[in-house]
Amino acid sequence: MQAASEPMFTRRFLYTLIIPLVIEQFLAVTIGMADTVMVASSGEAAVSAISLVDSITILVVTLFAAFATGGAVVSSQYLGRKDYASANSAAKQLLVLSVVVSTIMMLLCLPFRRQIISFIFGSIEEQVLSNGSTYFLYILVSLPFLATYNACASLFRSMGNSKVNLWVSIIMNLVNVIGNAYFIFSLKLGVIGAGLATLLSRIIGSTIILILIANPMNVISIRNYRRLEWRTEMIKRILRIGIPTGIEGSVFQIGKLLVQGFIAVFGTASIAANAISGSVTSFINIPGGAIGLASITVIGQAIGAKRPDQAVHYGKLLLLITYIAMTALAIPGYFLTPSIVKIFNLSADATAMASNVIRITMIFSATIWPTAFALPNFLRAAGDAKFTMVVSMFSMWAFRVAMSYFLAITLNWGIYGVWAGMYIDWFSRSIFFIVRFFGGKWKTKRVI
Repeated sequence: MQAASEPMFTRRFLYTLIIPLVIEQFLAVTIGMADTVMVASSGEAAVSAISLVDSITILVVTLFAAFATGGAVVSSQYLGRKDYASANSAAKQLLVLSVVVSTIMMLLCLPFRRQIISFIFGSIEEQVLSNGSTYFLYILVSLPFLATYNACASLFRSMGNSKVNLWVSIIMNLVNVIGNAYFIFSLKLGVIGAGLATLLSRIIGSTIILILIANPMNVISIRNYRRLEWRTEMIKRILRIGIPTGIEGSVFQIGKLLVQGFIAVFGTASIAANAISGSVTSFINIPGGAIGLASITVIGQAIGAKRPDQAVHYGKLLLLITYIAMTALAIPGYFLTPSIVKIFNLSADATAMASNVIRITMIFSATIWPTAFALPNFLRAAGDAKFTMVVSMFSMWAFRVAMSYFLAITLNWGIYGVWAGMYIDWFSRSIFFIVRFFGGKWKTKRVI
């Protein structure tokens, strides 16, 4: 066992883990915007259809991400314990679970994809519904490939090797952009082209990462795909983290969709201002999201090695890095906001609202967001996923949804009321998670 004062990870290890994750998150946001611009050439019905389907599939993606988190936590803790055989066993079970669940979801949803869109969004134009059903077909077929990629990517993060994920992500994004350009602009396939490009990028990405995870030089290696048996006990360990994380993420997304509905009451300018504000402020959260992913590896291995002192030390260090990185983005972002908003060519009312919301959010992102969203990842990595789920669900419905309705609708604050409700939600989460982290009860949780 290591001496209590000896650090488990070098500064170089942390940099090589976090920096590729930041770049990968940045690419995901920017490529997403590029996709929207290219699809826009196919008309409003195509954009609307893809937007509606994406808001459905994000719930499914949240589920796969939860499984990946569960597998990453279990694998990281085994690696911290230096039990490499069990880490490999957990990796195989994560892959089996991801493929089985995603395939079942695909088969169940394919025949009813049109009805699913209608049920969730009610009466929408026939052209939008038809385009949405077509696009949904390709997205559903791509789910097993996406689930496979997410599972393997989480395993590489567990090993501390996030460079692999970055390069595979770059390839997937390039395939997606080039595919969109070819299928939409050259072949004029519209939503079919957008769906094909997404499907192709996920097939290629999952194939590459499956080949890479089979490398016997990896600490975690999955080589014999024909012998991927189902091991109930290991699956339970993964789901002990995955189920609470999945419920938490799904409820969060449902709450966000509900709150967005409040804004629709206040007209087109408010809807446009809210959309632009969400896109711009998402850039500030990129370092926090990346460090949250990195913490699963770092905290998980520390807990697995029975070094809670190191888990606390690195938790504080990662939180400090999150604050520094997000503040470094928020300060110039605050002063550049008017120039950024002008790029979107909104109406005067929408421009004013978006500028105000973005500037206020910059302040809260740099001060409250890290403890509200990065800190709970530290707790999950230790196995304290049920606590984060309960706090997140309570705070979402009691503050983000209820307070948004009260401030926006009852007090007629409009878009500002919705965002104020969100800040109150962040503050509530922060209090609970800070008390939990420094109280230390999370260190007593056991996953393996």
